[in-house]
Amino acid sequence: MAAGRQDGPHPFDVDTASHPGGDGRRGATVSDRWTVLTGHPNGGYLLALAVRALHEDIARPLPLVVSGFFLRPANPGRASLSTEVVRDGRRTATGQARLVQDGKEIVRATATFGDLGDGGPTHTVNTVPDLPPPEECTDPMAGIELPGVSMLDQIEYRTPRLPGWMRGAPSGRPEWEFWMRMVGREADVAALPMLVDAGPPVVMELGEKGSSTVELTVHVRGRPAPGWLACRAATRHVSDGYHEEDFDVFDSTGTLVAQSRQLAILT
Repeated sequence: MAAGRQDGPHPFDVDTASHPGGDGRRGATVSDRWTVLTGHPNGGYLLALAVRALHEDIARPLPLVVSGFFLRPANPGRASLSTEVVRDGRRTATGQARLVQDGKEIVRATATFGDLGDGGPTHTVNTVPDLPPPEECTDPMAGIELPGVSMLDQIEYRTPRLPGWMRGAPSGRPEWEFWMRMVGREADVAALPMLVDAGPPVVMELGEKGSSTVELTVHVRGRPAPGWLACRAATRHVSDGYHEEDFDVFDSTGTLVAQSRQLAILT
């Protein structure tokens, strides 16, 4: 069971909801419950908001692949969404969504929806992060207060040891393996586009202050089982201030449920 389960709708479900508008668009509110170090709402949260709006138009069980381009920072407050179904085929359907605030496009997302579990071939060469059980790990955020970073109220982490950048000694190896889960809610497919962007940028192990996402692509590989998620994040190349970050998510059964790659710019 997720920690701190609560009565009523979870903040994630409330904050990713939108409603039809009379002009053919959808109205939404960008919440202040998902802000990060920049003070702006997390990009993965914005992507989840856009994909959920698009899903309202597509009668397929889940998003298989999602790609979001982040054109400018969002701010908490009113927003609108426009969606378009580009193609509805036999096995998959593809559409795009635009998130707009104050007349300016914030995020443009494309997604292909379909289903999983049709009995096709499965081969796995990647390994699950070798982590002690969560109850034997450390809460890296214990005793730390980061005013304005409200996302830490929604996500919790466990790690075998504090990363070097948190100890004032970046390791020089931009990678991290850790446990993660939502507070008060089990992870599901709808949450995966947010969760792959919910860890601190691993370039902080290079002594960098952080980074902002330019583009994020998410592959949904399975429906998460209840419990903690084992995560692996890594950067292999930083070039002229830009870097990629790869992120794998395994559920409590050791099944890969999501993987992503983003291009980000150092801040």
